[in-house]
Parts: sequence; C-alpha cells; structure tokens
Amino acid sequence: MTAESTRGRLTRSVKSALLDTMRKTPVGEKPVRGVGPSQASRHDVSFESLPAYQQLRTQRALADTLDIGFPFYRAHEARAGAHSVIAGKGVVNFASYDYLGLNAHPEITKAVIEAAETWGTSVSASRITAGERGFHRDLERALADVYEAEDSLVFVSGHATAISTIAALLGPKDLILHDSLIHNCVVVGAQLCGATRRAFPHNDLDALNDILAATRDRFERVLIVTEGLFSMDGDGPDLARIVDIKEQYGCWLMVDDAHALGILGKTGKGIAEMAGVDPKRVDIWLGTLSKTLVSCGGYVAGKRALVDYLKLAAPGMVYSVGLPAPAAIAALTALKIMLREPERVARLQANGQLFLRKAREAKLDVGTSWGYAVTPVILGDSLRTVLLAERLLGRGYNAFPIVPPGVPEQSARLRFFISSEHTSDEIEGAVNATREELTRLEREGVSLATMAKLMMAKVRS
Repeated sequence: MTAESTRGRLTRSVKSALLDTMRKTPVGEKPVRGVGPSQASRHDVSFESLPAYQQLRTQRALADTLDIGFPFYRAHEARAGAHSVIAGKGVVNFASYDYLGLNAHPEITKAVIEAAETWGTSVSASRITAGERGFHRDLERALADVYEAEDSLVFVSGHATAISTIAALLGPKDLILHDSLIHNCVVVGAQLCGATRRAFPHNDLDALNDILAATRDRFERVLIVTEGLFSMDGDGPDLARIVDIKEQYGCWLMVDDAHALGILGKTGKGIAEMAGVDPKRVDIWLGTLSKTLVSCGGYVAGKRALVDYLKLAAPGMVYSVGLPAPAAIAALTALKIMLREPERVARLQANGQLFLRKAREAKLDVGTSWGYAVTPVILGDSLRTVLLAERLLGRGYNAFPIVPPGVPEQSARLRFFISSEHTSDEIEGAVNATREELTRLEREGVSLATMAKLMMAKVRS
C-alpha cells in the first residue's frame, strides 16, 4: 500500500486516483470486438462483457489503486508446506493442505520415482477400457479399510468425484439435502443431476429433521450431505445424530471427509473415529487425495454394490483417464505413514488447539472452529480482509483471504490451515501479527463500506 494511505484513512489523492481508475473500467462497458457493426449489435461474442469478468476488472482496479498485491494465483517459488517462498522471501505458510507435513517425504518421493520408472506417468486411458493396475486396487483397499467399508473407488479429480457420484446416483425424482456450507463440488453435482436440492442451516439438525418430516415421502431417494470438517469454518457435524436421522427417514448419508482424514480422531481416520460412530453406518464416504495424502484425485468408500455401480455409471470414472501410478502410490504411501506415525496427527491437533486458544485470547473472531487443521479469522469486510492478508504477508505470514462468493456476504475471513510442522513460536507470531495489523486497520477506518460511501460522494459532487 502507498505510504500516504497507510498512515491513516485514504487521502484525497488516493481517493481521486481510485475514482479515475474505476471510471476507466465501468461495469457496464462492452469492449469493441473484431466483427462488423451489424453483427456486434445483434450478438455478443466477447468474454470481457461477462458480468463476472467485469467484477474481476473492478477488483483489480481497486487493488492497483490501493497498491495491494492481487492475492489470487500468487506464485510460490518453493515446495509449499508449513513454509514457502513468495517473491523471493521466506514465509510461514498457513495456506497449504499439507496437514501432516508429508509432501516430499523421502519415503514418498522414492516410491513415486519407482512408480514412474515402472509404470510411466499415465495409464493412458480410462480404467474401463485400459484395464486395471495393481496400485489402483491397493490404494482402494487401503482407503476402504480406513472406513471399515467393503470397497472404495479412486477418481482422477476430487471435485469430479462428488459430481460424478451424485450424477450417477440421483435424478429428477430424488431430493438432496445438504448443509448450507457444503463444498461447491456437492452443489454442482446436485444442480447437474436434476434432483430437487435444499440446504439446511449450518449444522442445524433440527431443521434437517423438520424438512424430512415434511417432505420425505414426496421423493424416491433422499441424499443427505455434510462434511467431516468444514473447510471454511473448521467445525463439523454431530455425526451420531445425523446418522440416526438418516436411518429414521430412510435416506442415504454422504460425508465429505476431505479435510478430516489425517486430522480428526486419535489415528487420523476422520470424523467417525473422533465421534465414536461406526463408519459403516455412513452410506457414502467422500474424500480427496490432495490434502493429508499429498497427491491428487478423490475417492468414494462404501458398500461393494455402490463401488461396482459407480465403476460403470459415474461419468468421471467411465469417461476420464485413470489415476496415474505416481499419484496413486504417493497417496498410498502417505496413508501408510499416517497410520504408522499417529504422533503426526497428535502434533497437528496440538498446534491447532494452540492457534485457537491464542486467537481467542487475542479477541479474534474464530467463529465455531473446533481448532484442528482449519481456523478462520472472520472480519466480515472484504477490503479489510484483503488488506490484512497483504500486511501479514509483508511480515512473513501467508494466510489466504476468503471473500464472497467463496463465503456468504459479510463473512469474509482469513483462513489459517495449521500443519503438524508449524512451531509454537510461528503460531503465536502469526496470531500476534494478525491482532496488531487488524487493530491498525480498524484505527485507520479502511473498509469496503467506507470506500463505497467516499466514492458515491465524490461522484455526486
């Protein structure tokens, strides 16, 4: 941020520059395109006129005027785990899924090299046509064992795993009930499959029960979806009760355990282990290989009939290439290390609790976080959130700002991913820096609401 805007409120020259920049990129502007006048008047074939693109231009204009680095797609110059390098500067990284510090673990790296040398870097077709490989089934057996399931199935994309599974299982005569904070992959899958979709308030199982009592008999199949550990808020459901509800009303239950595997439970087996619930009572376990298991792809675990059906009916399985050997074997090796070294899980949980405790002591709003791998610092104001992230980065702490539409309006936050490899000094330093910089921003009075009022007043004058 410029010197004249960091001493206090935005100065007159900064406000003027911001307005000039905004006037150059009006939201309603339609760029000139390389077609004739008659065609241009009838058909819009530009990408620039898309509303979301116009919003992006406005955001970039605001960032440029305030001299804020654009926080999205920021380049890292080293392996990003608990630490990274950004713009040539080492940072303590709180924006990584490497929860147990396994990325580039020597045992995994060696296994991946051997896998690539033996099997190559691709299986070169979908598994239904190119056939199976032993490493696919080894990984699937190991994942099934985590959930005491009959079988599991791995997909090449975590996001597509949910979409493909939902698309294969449900249709227009069915109902999908999901937590209001569910991941985008579930929402997209529900939209594409044609089923009726309703969200219940976050973790409000009374509301879920009421919806089912009023509507269950109108639909053939009903799928309830929740997360083991919510990726934006760091809390989770009352799994025992939600299982009781789904059994009472004759529904399927899908639990997205992507952020819970390796984090919750004594040995990291997820929400079922933590809650003391028999994992076989959950119909569909969903997860990804890209977080604790430091690879790429997704998985479903459950009954053998479910897996056999998805092998033939899930679009992301039938029409997509199979998981490459290096990715499958990286995930399998990471899972073995996780189960062999529960001290990693214990260290992660202790670090998460330390961050949560220190953040509360600093009067930071951490919402409903359980204090394991994910804890937000909720500010509400989007501009202040982005500015806080920028200032923390300048002090050597990388925490990613989440703003709408990633979260609901007025709930912008910094999201801190905690790792087993963070030190207590790094955690306490990050909390202290966050408190100090947030206090400065509050004193300066910088906010999106204030900015909008200043801009409107200037335009009217």
